[in-house]
Amino acid sequence: MKISARNVIKGTVVSIDKGATTAHVKIEISPGQVVTASITNESVDALKLVAGGPAYAVIKASDVMVAVD
Repeated sequence: MKISARNVIKGTVVSIDKGATTAHVKIEISPGQVVTASITNESVDALKLVAGGPAYAVIKASDVMVAVD
């Protein structure tokens, strides 16, 4: 796989919650650390994502916001 994004983190799919058109895919990237991605149901099917299967969280953003209490 070749991709321009530099933040590529290997993990395991822990859950897939499909809605009408969009799914929330949770990927555990280390014990207790979960990243959630919102992708189309079509993409879930095309990638053959299943809970317990491997996946990569690919993060590319032009802005990162930081907040504190």
